[in-house]
Amino acid sequence: MILVVGLGNPGKQYEKTRHNVGSRIVDELHSSPHFATARIIKELAKDKKEGVVLAQPHSFMNDSGQAVKKLMGFYKLKSENLWVIHDDADLPIGEIKIVKNRGSAGHKGVQSIIEELKTKDFNRIRIGIQPKTGKPKTLEKFVLQNFTKDEERLIKKAVEGTIQTINNINK
Repeated sequence: MILVVGLGNPGKQYEKTRHNVGSRIVDELHSSPHFATARIIKELAKDKKEGVVLAQPHSFMNDSGQAVKKLMGFYKLKSENLWVIHDDADLPIGEIKIVKNRGSAGHKGVQSIIEELKTKDFNRIRIGIQPKTGKPKTLEKFVLQNFTKDEERLIKKAVEGTIQTINNINK
């Protein structure tokens, strides 16, 4: 079994922001035909047939680690079974990068998970949100903005690519 966690912030006002791209991908995974048997239970959906748990912590990004730790304990999973999907301002918009056993690089949601699990030995799918003009100086403000129409097209491709990646991991 694998646990796929999409990081984001709770609330309607954050739904389409750059910081919520991980949570958005979990929504898309849940509605994809491959995960059609999944059902929502509070913070997560479990697909028994496929052995996948989809989760969206209902805490704010910086406190994601607490929810992930609870889910890991509940399902008795090892860190190698954890896949965290999150935004990354160091990558160009729409780029996807898979890493394992790496530091947070300043991402507070990822840092929260590392601190709670006391390990960085888990899988991450980093989704680039950096605009073509380069990394913004005030990240806190930038990540809480919505994507432009042009950026949205690139993000939709990244969402599709990430869904394909998760489907391949689970085969």
